[in-house]
Amino acid sequence: MRFFASRLGIDLGTANTLVYVPGKGIVLNEPSVVAVSEHDRRILAVGAEAKEMVGKTPESIVAYRPMADGVIADYRVTEAMLAYFIRKALGRWTFSKPEVLVSVPAGVTSTERRAVIEAAIKAGAKAAYVVKEPILAAIGAGIPIHESKGRMIVDIGGGTTDVAVISLGGIVACASVKCAGNRLDGAIAEYVKKTFNLGIGETTAERIKIEVGSAVLVEDELEMAVKGRDYLTGLPRSVTIKTNEIVKAIQRELKEMVGAIKTVLQETPPELASDIIDTGIVMTGGSSQLRNMPELVFRRTGVKAILAKDALHCVANGTGVALEHLDTYKRSILAKR
Repeated sequence: MRFFASRLGIDLGTANTLVYVPGKGIVLNEPSVVAVSEHDRRILAVGAEAKEMVGKTPESIVAYRPMADGVIADYRVTEAMLAYFIRKALGRWTFSKPEVLVSVPAGVTSTERRAVIEAAIKAGAKAAYVVKEPILAAIGAGIPIHESKGRMIVDIGGGTTDVAVISLGGIVACASVKCAGNRLDGAIAEYVKKTFNLGIGETTAERIKIEVGSAVLVEDELEMAVKGRDYLTGLPRSVTIKTNEIVKAIQRELKEMVGAIKTVLQETPPELASDIIDTGIVMTGGSSQLRNMPELVFRRTGVKAILAKDALHCVANGTGVALEHLDTYKRSILAKR
């Protein structure tokens, strides 16, 4: 079993970080949140424990996400967060340094890529590899990426929407926009503020999106009671929100995501485009689970879209498969040091 423990796959996301250990599967799924003491910059909590603190901390403690739009925004804190996740995944008794494979957005620059590799090495990895998210999502969704057939994958996470056309194990055309789950949450919070004069936090906005949100207007609306602080009186108040209101609130963000899909379709060579019409668009990532998201993509592009099985864990599962077959995927794997 020691052989297995020396390799780890990390889906380093803006919202959540997942760690995959070959032979065991996903051993850790925690929010990418760190709580830091303002006074001496000490790290107080990481992951689920830190997420509990978001929006509830005294002035001396700040809980925030060190990853913004899929890339490292705060280097020191990301390194500490990675070290914590690696240690937690391997357990206390592992003395060998693991080889780590980390996912990065499709539109990542070489500087951002180097930052991820360095952070992983400093966090305790022996060697670090980075692979673009659409490739890992496709592997995790069970798509045979080495065939000479065009496959389109849309990975919508917390910070980025990555769209790519894959053929013969490589990316033919891709686009990455910094508009995904977190931006939807922000748009919902903004809508509640403007419409009801009510202030809500990001956790509540996310709950609204999951419980009643949809990508297209529906006939049978769901509704939900939302509690927050009234901006006029400063007192707590509750309002009811319905599905179609949320659809209108997130229109702009959805348009931007679909825009990325259209851009990639326009750049796709004709031969591969005809393959995509046959095979459809595969959707992965947590935010692609928004009600009727595949329906919206079909309406706007005319290409059928399917939600991958276990969409939330496709990238993490992909890191696991790539780790077990490192040699096969060498072409898709970037930079070792």
